[in-house]
Amino acid sequence: MFEHYSKPLIPRAAYHRRLVGAVGLALLLIGVSLLAGMFGYHEFENMSWVDAYLSAAMILSGMGPVGEPLSMAGKLFSGTYALYSGFVALICVGVLGAPVLHRFLHRFHFEEDVDA
Repeated sequence: MFEHYSKPLIPRAAYHRRLVGAVGLALLLIGVSLLAGMFGYHEFENMSWVDAYLSAAMILSGMGPVGEPLSMAGKLFSGTYALYSGFVALICVGVLGAPVLHRFLHRFHFEEDVDA
């Protein structure tokens, strides 16, 4: 996915395309996760789709649950979805940060080789 450190830096336009791809991948992951949360709340807690969206969005964004789940299945789903949402946040930070960090380190290494 990324060029080897011995290769020159990619052009700025290609870097911007790489950033757009990373943002797209992160948004896709968030969208799929939101849909999964909505489906879970709709099925396990018998929430309307709007309420399921609100609950899933609040958990996924890290704000916390809107209300207490009533059923045992709903409680298990909410806990599992909250743990999953934390991992999604970490993955998105990694996906979005990887191109930036790679370019920074690549430039640093490339300049170091040129000076030597």
